[in-house]
Amino acid sequence: MTSGYTRAILALGSNLGERNDTLSTAVADLVDPPEVRLLGVSPVVQTKAVGGPEGQPDFLNMVMAVETTLTPMELLKHCHSVEQKHHRTREVRWGPRTLDVDVIVFGDVTSDDPVLTIPHPRAAERAFVLYPWSLLEPHATLGGRSVAELAAVADDMPDIRRFDGFGDVAGIPAAGAVEQQ
Repeated sequence: MTSGYTRAILALGSNLGERNDTLSTAVADLVDPPEVRLLGVSPVVQTKAVGGPEGQPDFLNMVMAVETTLTPMELLKHCHSVEQKHHRTREVRWGPRTLDVDVIVFGDVTSDDPVLTIPHPRAAERAFVLYPWSLLEPHATLGGRSVAELAAVADDMPDIRRFDGFGDVAGIPAAGAVEQQ
């Protein structure tokens, strides 16, 4: 890590519109300013919606590692501006959305701020965050525990499928989900 930069993990999800294109474009948008540098991206996974209204389309989820000179709150504001660029609305908690970007960890910062709790308060329970993160960084830890081990015991792990990127039209994969090996 370069001096003056802090490493952060961001989780991205989309279950409306051209989900895969949205995630790809969002990665580029998130690292567009010089204050944010891309370190790596995970493979994309397809998941059932966790929480929120019933009957939502499946999500595509991924994780990205960045380093940034922004403060945690500035990074959150930047993430929200990227969500807005992709027409994110916040009408229903955990409802369908074109793009969701969460700050999962920010260096070794911990915060109980209700606007930005770090580490993300539910990340350790969500395979849709943990599993792609473990693919990106097999030795990553969260709260002193292996991200891969946390993913393996998360309630939503059985519903996760690798996404091959084909057939994603208007959020409906014609042939997109691939079974895990």
